[in-house]
Amino acid sequence: MNQETNLKAGDRVRLVSMADDPDPIPAGATGTVARVYPHSDWTQVDVDWDNGRSLMLSIPPDRIEVLDASDPDFQPKGN
Repeated sequence: MNQETNLKAGDRVRLVSMADDPDPIPAGATGTVARVYPHSDWTQVDVDWDNGRSLMLSIPPDRIEVLDASDPDFQPKGN
């Protein structure tokens, strides 16, 4: 199952890769999904990153993993 297609506001995520952004979020960064905008063949995801940035993802090509409560990065970190 591809968890990226079942995202919802409040989910915690870790960035695997971000393509084609002149100032990308670094791989491994964590954040909280703020909003999800599904389209026919891709999904736009607004993420509030723990490093203080807000930057939308386009899935695909951007890739993330959804964190579960047992992951040490599940709780948001301070800015």
